[in-house]
Order: sequence, then structure tokens, then C-alpha cells
Amino acid sequence: MKYVSTRGNAPAQSFSQILLGGLAPDGGLYLPDVYPHFSDADLEAMRGMSYPDLAFTVLSRFADDIPADDLRALVNKTYTPAVYGYGRPDSDYSQITPIRTLEPGLHILELSNGPTLAFKDMAMQLLGNLFEYALNKAGRDINILGATSGDTGSAAEYAMRGKKNVKVFMLSPKEGMTRFQQAQMYSLQDANIHNLVIRGVFDDCQDMVKAVSNDLEYKEKYRIGAVNSINWARVSAQVVYYFKAYFAVTKTNKDKVSFSVPSGNFGNVCAGHIAKQMGLPVDKLIVATNENDVLDEFFRTGVYRPRGSAQTYHTSSPSMDISKASNFERFIADVTARNYAQVAELWSAVDKGQSFDLKAAGLMDKVAAYGMVSGKSTHADRMETIRDVWERYGVMVDPHTADGIKVGMEHREPGTPLVCLETALPAKFEDAIEESLGCKPERPAVLENLEALPQRFEVLDVNVQAIKDLIARHAND
Repeated sequence: MKYVSTRGNAPAQSFSQILLGGLAPDGGLYLPDVYPHFSDADLEAMRGMSYPDLAFTVLSRFADDIPADDLRALVNKTYTPAVYGYGRPDSDYSQITPIRTLEPGLHILELSNGPTLAFKDMAMQLLGNLFEYALNKAGRDINILGATSGDTGSAAEYAMRGKKNVKVFMLSPKEGMTRFQQAQMYSLQDANIHNLVIRGVFDDCQDMVKAVSNDLEYKEKYRIGAVNSINWARVSAQVVYYFKAYFAVTKTNKDKVSFSVPSGNFGNVCAGHIAKQMGLPVDKLIVATNENDVLDEFFRTGVYRPRGSAQTYHTSSPSMDISKASNFERFIADVTARNYAQVAELWSAVDKGQSFDLKAAGLMDKVAAYGMVSGKSTHADRMETIRDVWERYGVMVDPHTADGIKVGMEHREPGTPLVCLETALPAKFEDAIEESLGCKPERPAVLENLEALPQRFEVLDVNVQAIKDLIARHAND
């Protein structure tokens, strides 16, 4: 399989070639030139597979240049209860991503049983093992540059901490993340982990990561790689749990399922879109946003209008406080029928702080054909949903998952199972839970005194050159 850039001006490469690099040289994101497809017979054979077997089956279609025995070993090393056994005490950790049924036809897909209690662990733990494997084979090292709005950073750092030949430079906004999220990252004392706290919002962090990655000379000199969902391996690993959830809530491949996905950077729901293109019988993909509703505005109006940092709200679901969704570019590439020149033109406008209008371009019928719908949630909605789910089902959910449930219920249809994707455990968002329920959420014993641990980080302004200089100082430590 070959991978091409969404902007059409980069050479086609293999999975292993794009694994360590992040953005394509032309600033675009990598996609398979053609999505692999599972037949009905394939789906039947996959039904009932364990998570490692299912992951191998899906990922082997994407990473066909990694020897099968090596890929299976990496998958088996990653997806074990020893790695994904930190979640709810009554979870079936053997399932890796167990389904929690609230009522017939309404489910939560538990994705937060990993070491940082967030869905990002599902892909990031595999990415850490893939990086180590690829670097060992190539005899090289890498400096990972990433941005986080709350959970990507800790998931990446826990996946990469202590790994040979890997350094992590993670940018996070000074305001917005919870104390728990900050402590998860900043308390790490591993020498290969560097936390850079930016006096700005997540979009500033993400823009600086892209600016560094687009300096091709610097990127090559300092061996810059990416772990954000701009990295294709991240997205491909997330595809797996859509298949797992589908098989868990259906009896035959004639059944359809809708998924409600809390959305900020569009990576998680993009994985669902890809699963659907691969033949998974998905009905609706429900894009749930918070007050930062750029994506909801697009699906309602056809206008994609990223906001500046001054217009990005700090909310009680902070991991979704994003106004420029990187992975959206991959979806638009499909909407345009892989018209890469058109995608490059659209994102040229976005990169200049402008908007684009696909309704005016006559493309909204194609958007609708992919089965995506959307909605938004407010702070009051989140608090009410957390209370309602707790009172009706005895299940505590975090505010992001509450966004997904609230919007998902607005689009729920009789006879079609609705699976709401869990974002994180409530323990990461104590203030929101206390406001809604009047009590503190439980947390794993190993994280009891997390906020009291010594913290290590550097504070920087929104300045690309300052980031470059810092990486240059530490890159060869």
C-alpha cells in the first residue's frame, strides 16, 4: 500500500516511510491511495476475534510493509490487560475496549482503561512500540514534537517515556487543562520527556508544531517526528475499536450501528469514517462538539471557519477546546473525490486564517453521503447529562463523554444501536464531577497523590523560533 498527501505534491511512500515523519513535505496529511476493503465474508471471519487478532487483521492492511510476524508481535505486546487494566473496577479488561450497555440499544465504548485513563492510549501505546521497532531497525533516533489540549500529551509521554532513541517535546496551553491532566505530564521525570507550557491556546501550540514540521531543512536536521493524530499510524490504530464495538453490539453484518464521537481535532471520528470506507456497516457518525463548535457549524452550513485564539473558549471539556481540526483535511480529501489540488487551495485559505464554503462549491451532497451529522453541547448540557447518566444508570462519565451522549441522543433512531465513545475517566475532571454530582470521582490507587508530585516544565511564549532553539539545545543530549 502507498500513502499520498492530501495536497498532492509529495511522493507516494510506504507505511514505514511515513511512520516517523508526521506531515507530508507539502504540508498535507498522509492517506492511503485507496482504502483497503473488507468483504462480508471477511467481516464474518473477524466477528468474535480477540482485540489483538482484530488489531492485527485491520493493521496488516495498512502496514503491509512490516513483516507479519513482527507486526503481530507488536500488536500482542501492546494490547494486553497489563497495559489496559487501569479503568473502572468492574470492566472486563480482557476485552481491552469493553462495551458498557446503559439500556438496550444504548452503549458506551470504554476506551479509557490505559495508563493515562484516556482514549488516546488506545493508539499511542502501539505508536510507542512501532517507533521503537522502526528506530531500532533503522539505527537512528527521533525528536517527537507534539501539541496537546489535554490527553494526547500524557498518552504520548507515557508511551514514549524511557524508550531508547526517542525524545518528546510536548506543547500544552498554559490555561485550560485540568490539574490532573497537567500533573500527569509535568510530574514525569524521565530525561527524554520535555514539557513546554505555552502562553496561548491549543491552536497556537498546534500551529507552531506545523510551522516547525513545515521547515523541511530543520525537520531533517533535527529528526522531527509527530505523535498527534496528524500521524497516520495513530488514526489507523483507532480504526480497530470501531470494528470491535460493531461486533460487540450486533449479531449479523446486516445490522447497522451509529457512533457518537466527542470531537475536537477530528482524529477519532475520522477513524470511524475510515472504518466505514473499509466496509464496516456504519449508519451515522455523530460529531459532538462543545462551545468550540467549528465542526458543528460546518456540518450545518457547509462553512469551515476556524477561529483565532481570542475566540477559542475555555470549557469544562477542555480536550475539545480546538477551533482548527487537523484531521478534517483527510475527510475533505475524500469529499472532493481526492482532488488534491482543490484540497491544497482550501487549506491555503485556512492557513491564512480564512474560511471556505463547500455548500457554495456544491459539495454538501457528498458530505451528507458519508453519513456524518453533528451537534454541540454547553456546560449546562454537560452537567445535566452527567447527572442524568449517573441517576438513571449508575454510571459516572467525564464531561467530554457527556458531550457525546447528549448530542448522540439527539440523533438516536429506534432500531439502530447507538455507541457513544468514551473519552476519559471522570477522575481526570474532578471539578466538573463535583459540580454536577457533589462528590469526587474515584481514581486508580497508583494516581492517588498525582498532583502533589514534583513537576518539571518550561514556560514559553507563542514563538516558533523559541521552540526550534529549545529543541536544538536538547536534541543531541
